Amino acid sequence: MNSPPKATLDRFLALDIHKHYLVIGGVGLRQEIVLKPRRISFHQWPEWAMANLRATDAVVLESTTNAWHVHDQVALLVGRTVVAHPALVKVIATARVKTDPRAVLDLARLLAANLVPEVWVPPLEVRELRALVNHRRRLVKLRTMTCNRLHSLLHQHNVPPPSGDIFSSRHRAWWNDLHLSSTQSLRARQDLATLDHLEPQIAEVEAELNRLSTVHPWAAQAAYLIQLPGIGALSAMTILAAIGDITRFPTPKKLVGYAGLGACVHDSGQTHRGGRITKQGRKDLRWIMVQAAWTAVGHHPLWKDRYLNLAHRIGWRRAIVAMARKLLVVVWHVLTQKVADRHADDERVASKLMAWARMLDPQERDGLTTPQFVRYHLLQLGLGHTLPHIRQGSRTCRLASPQEVLAIKPDLGSAA
Repeated sequence: MNSPPKATLDRFLALDIHKHYLVIGGVGLRQEIVLKPRRISFHQWPEWAMANLRATDAVVLESTTNAWHVHDQVALLVGRTVVAHPALVKVIATARVKTDPRAVLDLARLLAANLVPEVWVPPLEVRELRALVNHRRRLVKLRTMTCNRLHSLLHQHNVPPPSGDIFSSRHRAWWNDLHLSSTQSLRARQDLATLDHLEPQIAEVEAELNRLSTVHPWAAQAAYLIQLPGIGALSAMTILAAIGDITRFPTPKKLVGYAGLGACVHDSGQTHRGGRITKQGRKDLRWIMVQAAWTAVGHHPLWKDRYLNLAHRIGWRRAIVAMARKLLVVVWHVLTQKVADRHADDERVASKLMAWARMLDPQERDGLTTPQFVRYHLLQLGLGHTLPHIRQGSRTCRLASPQEVLAIKPDLGSAA
């Protein structure tokens, strides 16, 4: 958002964006109407904007699906551009008489009075990452629904499934031999075909997310998240997409509130009462932190002990939410300060970095081998200087030496 001194602005305009058109209107410094509300189609909008918008205008628009494209066009032409939080513009949201012209002028008057609750305008790379993460979520949801339908079909006939992945290609003959009616066979056959169609699509999206984790601006942040318990490459990219720019949050409390993981509070007079979490914020960030917390308490001894002690006192549901909140606070610290987790275990972190490296091809690892890639990020984190190898099951995986990586990446000399 561009924000010159208010004295340079003489018109305060509002846009009400619809699917095929927008409505624009505005007021002056004294709240007088200087631009009567008018409807403009998107076909006419670029030409109208070039001819009528000025550098001394301030423009506000509500956050909608197609708001960002209009925002980018307007921001190049006017002095200030504001995206309003639609749920917080109470004058418009609760109006008993609501028409497009009235809503536009009400919003313009709020802008002139500097009373518009703004939302952060994400840059293009954040918007695209969010869209890709949401696309994957929809595909995974569709896959889950399809699997559930097939499980339900087996349950209806009390058919025990074979061991292993019952949806893999090696079990297709088993599905074909089931004694089902013609309609049930058709449903099962189409659901299996849906899974065959979804799996490569999901794999392609996940491969792209893994690639993005190694390019600017995400490469400088991904390793700090992947080092944490419960967070892998895909969940790290989901968190980064939701947060965007970590510097927007001056304290971890602000980030917790943004995720809706903070507690409701009623503090008035002599009454002080807390409650459940607000759930007002980014649902995707809240969800992924809960999922990461479940993984952390299931695999990391420190987080498991914390969870069990808390669950004994307040119950497992509230305890896992508390763990998600604590983990998000750690996320804020490692991203803001660019440091390793103070409870980081060198071998555990190296093992997670190894899993990340194996999902990438040599070009995405910037030409580094897997052992070199792991060592590179250990040096970035300031961990594992004397760790020569790691154990993964019955295998021993060698790590490149710091000297080997520093010869290729001398910029890490200070970290070593």
